[in-house]
Amino acid sequence: RTKKVGISGRLGARYGSTLRKRMKSVLETQKKKYECKSCGKQSVKRKVVGIWICKACGVKYAGGAYAPVTPAATTFSNVLRQLNNK
Repeated sequence: RTKKVGISGRLGARYGSTLRKRMKSVLETQKKKYECKSCGKQSVKRKVVGIWICKACGVKYAGGAYAPVTPAATTFSNVLRQLNNK
């Protein structure tokens, strides 16, 4: 039933196809497991908006709403790394 639409199948026929596709990409990034910075396991899951917890070691991270690391955060850390190298 949800082979094509994936996680957005719970929305049914509502909201239009374009919005459902957009919602699918957001939900997939939000529900996905990420790698822990401290233990290296694929066990970081979202607790609430902006709070990410590693199920293996219990470490809490502050991050983005839908992913633990936002594109703006990676840009900022790259700039800081470049400034520290000078």
